[in-house]
Amino acid sequence: MQITKDILYVGVNDHEIDLFEGQYTVPNGMAYNSYVIVDEKIAVMDTVDARFTHEWLDNLQSALNGKSPDYLIVQHMEPDHSANILNFAKVYPDAVIVSSAKAFTMMKNFFGTEFDDRRIVVGEGDTLSLGTHTLTFVAAPMVHWPEVIVTYDSTDKVIFSADGFGKFGALDADEDWACEARRYYIGIVGKYGAQVQALLKKAAGLDIQKICPLHGPVLTENLGYYIGLYNTWSSYSVETEGIVIAYTSVYGNTKKAVLALADKLKSRGCPKVVVNDLARCDMAEAVEDAFRYGKLVLATTTYNAGIFPFMREFIEHLTERGFKNRTIALIENGSWAPLANKVMRGMLEGCKNITFTDTTVSIKSALNDESSAKLDMLADELCRGYLAMQDSTADKNDLSALFKIGYGLYVVTSNDGNRDNGLIVNTVTQVTNTPNRIAVAINKENYSHHVIKQTGVMNLNCLSNEAPFKVFENFGFRSGRSVNKFEECNPPRSDNGLVFLPRYINSFMSLKVEQYVDLDTHGMFICSITESRVISDVPTMTYTYYQENVKPKPETDGKRGFVCKICGYVYEGDELPDDFICPLCKHGAADFEPIA
Repeated sequence: MQITKDILYVGVNDHEIDLFEGQYTVPNGMAYNSYVIVDEKIAVMDTVDARFTHEWLDNLQSALNGKSPDYLIVQHMEPDHSANILNFAKVYPDAVIVSSAKAFTMMKNFFGTEFDDRRIVVGEGDTLSLGTHTLTFVAAPMVHWPEVIVTYDSTDKVIFSADGFGKFGALDADEDWACEARRYYIGIVGKYGAQVQALLKKAAGLDIQKICPLHGPVLTENLGYYIGLYNTWSSYSVETEGIVIAYTSVYGNTKKAVLALADKLKSRGCPKVVVNDLARCDMAEAVEDAFRYGKLVLATTTYNAGIFPFMREFIEHLTERGFKNRTIALIENGSWAPLANKVMRGMLEGCKNITFTDTTVSIKSALNDESSAKLDMLADELCRGYLAMQDSTADKNDLSALFKIGYGLYVVTSNDGNRDNGLIVNTVTQVTNTPNRIAVAINKENYSHHVIKQTGVMNLNCLSNEAPFKVFENFGFRSGRSVNKFEECNPPRSDNGLVFLPRYINSFMSLKVEQYVDLDTHGMFICSITESRVISDVPTMTYTYYQENVKPKPETDGKRGFVCKICGYVYEGDELPDDFICPLCKHGAADFEPIA
């Protein structure tokens, strides 16, 4: 398979495997990818699993067409990719092995040699010229082993991403990429979200047109979609709105309660309800669902003064992978001394930014009037936001939305007649209460100022502490004049026809401009409230919370250069060009400061 004019695929499909890494079911097999870059010098990118030595060497021989490779680049030492390093070295005795220092130490462990007489050790920013092609190496420690490097070919604008962007399934499998890539990421890489975020930040400064992973298909189109999913997964953000119920049931009574709750959630507008019987489902699929959706209900029996084993295993999978930023509800069943809720809560105490529902349900053997009423209360609490999103069930005059205003961060949405727009603001206040008036100050340089001054209407979305950094990237780092900030979603609309955010807000208010005050660099809009809805009780995000918990910390240790005060991007070099534009937030050189 030809990837570009000079890059060929020489990997193999594995349809014999039933369990990957001894635990993940792979009904459609696996692909072990390897590539060859043919230039003045020839580089082979990684090897394959030990069971496919001869097939891979045959593929390699065919691609080389009588030539000999100059380099074998080893990006990852897991045996499904590195098993044939020694075989390659024997077949091509003049080839040089290129890898990280930690990888050569691992080669000593695996093969008894570090290839001292034929190796090049590379690290962050090192390059290797093949002639026309120049390869740049990027350190990617703990994505998901410590020795990992990824490789960028600046000529064909291809990134060889090691296990990143991989998926289960052979290349000839006809299946959805996201489903099996999500299960692969969460199961195998998921614990290392911070390290993946660091790698994505490095990659943001590269012009990438193709992604060549070590598992799964080469990605050549709509790369923003795949990178966006990886950003969501690695930041532990909610990918899909909905509620997952994970349960165990011994005699069927807990199952009855779960099915009853699922019906109640659906009737209250929950867009997606996923139910997993942990004793029977694929555990990896259940873990994937817990990370995909924003709310999780755990329902199990008290068992030997603890919880049922499958539930314990499930929670351990979550905590091992850094489960966070979610809402969790608990349901227990116990005939004489229910303890499951206490045990489950204790197991999850170390998880960050977990919100437990106020309502918990305790069942004594079987549902009765009291526990059924508790299920109704739990469904109401879990679906409060969904009910507020729907015109038919929303309280559109809930002025307690005013209590959500503080020195916080907000997204103001508007529409210029052609498309929806939004921007981040942090200067909002209630100026009177008889009648209620809200003041919103917006910089005149922002496109939204121009739009709102023309239309006289806006929606004020109060961001909650659940909002991830990608919200600020989308609404704060780009201009609505040049990009469609709602291109990848179909948000709901309020009565004034404007959109409001479907996620990451605790309330919104529709505002009508009654007065405009010119403040030189800014304009202040004094507004009346035409609609107000409360979505949740999650606290409003303050600027301090954003700085301490959401905004990525610049990685400046040991670096010389300049750091962007807006997003934290680091430019390495002694001088920052006057016309430099930050590749992340698009702010200019004026918003950079020297690294202290």
